[in-house]
Amino acid sequence: MSIDATFSSPRPVLVIYTGGTLGMVAGEHGLVPGGDIEARLARALDGLPAQRRAALPDHEVLALPAPIDSSAATPREWQRLADEIATRFRDHAGIVVLHGTDTLAWTASSLAYQLQGLDRPVVVTGAMQPLEAENSDAADNVELALRFAINPALQEVAIAFGGRLLRGVRARKWQTRDADAFVSPNYPLLGERVGNDAVLYPGRGLAQQQRGAPRFELPDYGPLAEGGVARIVLWPGITARQVAAWLEEPTLKGALLEVWGGGNVPEDPELLGVLAEASGRGKLLAAISQCPHGGIDIGQYAAGQGLQAAGVLSADAMTPEAALTKLVHLLAQPLAEDERRRRFLTPLVGER
Repeated sequence: MSIDATFSSPRPVLVIYTGGTLGMVAGEHGLVPGGDIEARLARALDGLPAQRRAALPDHEVLALPAPIDSSAATPREWQRLADEIATRFRDHAGIVVLHGTDTLAWTASSLAYQLQGLDRPVVVTGAMQPLEAENSDAADNVELALRFAINPALQEVAIAFGGRLLRGVRARKWQTRDADAFVSPNYPLLGERVGNDAVLYPGRGLAQQQRGAPRFELPDYGPLAEGGVARIVLWPGITARQVAAWLEEPTLKGALLEVWGGGNVPEDPELLGVLAEASGRGKLLAAISQCPHGGIDIGQYAAGQGLQAAGVLSADAMTPEAALTKLVHLLAQPLAEDERRRRFLTPLVGER
């Protein structure tokens, strides 16, 4: 719907606190994850203007046992969080995840693949400043996330931040300090704050899912949590030996290559041979552009035809976060190689 409405539900929104700057407090050596998040969050939301406080949905807070700085997150944390949501979502109108901003887009992307077929909102948010900091953005972001998390028309994983709602698998952190830290380079906003309203734009969300049980996929990410998938950024002068050092690692199951422009790599037969050999051994290789806007078209230029011949898949205009988490998700499942490749090239949750 294109205008904000006040939604009510007999079920509250569940707020899951995983850690991050939003809940941090001053420690001996800088900011550290803090406790008592439920009371601190309530105090922060009580400081909102009366009209905005009145529009907040009923909610309850679940603090995970060991909150972390998101820079310490691994695929294991993505899996644990998805399992927590899958266990509890039926009892709640929507879910809000409070998360550190550094890897927030990675977690949102992974959740989208694990929670396919969502029939209610899962909204991830965080803050650039702790709850108690002067001029903190924390309460505003949590408020916006709660407002969208009660809207039944939103049926996907999204990010609410800096007054905007972005598709989780299309978002990237783009600023280290600014309050509007996240962007969606190749997809329009799903919604945003307009005055005191949380407006969800029509026609931009995932199509309403078929009624019935969600198609959640919750594989074990453990075997891939420590180096199972690599991210290799090309630079001028990169050698076949350097790429081989990554791809010949026995525990490596796949890799995301960040290539130039519309899909170009050095015309180096030795380098392309390394890629072809890795693909031939069943390693799942995909490529995106180092340019944040626009996608790639492998084979359009002669300098990129070697990628196609080596069996490297095009990630089109996907974000690095969405492409790498998709590789992890597919490699964690007992799929035939052809089926993995097919699914990578298939839009699963609006990521491409």
